[in-house]
Amino acid sequence: MNATNLLADLGFVFALTLPVFGSAFGATVAAMAALGAWKKCYQENRAAPFMLVAFVGAPLSQIIYGMILMNAIKGAAGTSEPTTLLAMGLLGGLAIGASAWGQGRVGAVAADAMGETGKGFGIFIMVVGIIETVALLGLVFFMQAIR
Repeated sequence: MNATNLLADLGFVFALTLPVFGSAFGATVAAMAALGAWKKCYQENRAAPFMLVAFVGAPLSQIIYGMILMNAIKGAAGTSEPTTLLAMGLLGGLAIGASAWGQGRVGAVAADAMGETGKGFGIFIMVVGIIETVALLGLVFFMQAIR
């Protein structure tokens, strides 16, 4: 393997691994908050809202976006500049991963609020969706930069 292939391969790897890390961190933060909210509901003999699971799972979709970016980078190998592929994988993966981590952090606050009040799911999930849009837009723009 030569240095040129290595740069493209690193872009390929970063495009998936950084979103996976972001999703893991985001889901963990949201899960901790959901568990705390459920515990509080149980202690107070209130119904625990199952919908908190949506906040925990929301950051996982960014793994799919990372896979799509990874496949785009792999498809462009040999026809695009290897340093461009490295940059798109590193920066694109970081942007998608940061969105997942942020989504989990916002999901944690939403889980806490909904566990406390039992209200607001629609509004909370919309806010989580806005952060999802960051990952989607980033994916599209980074894929455009590869071509």
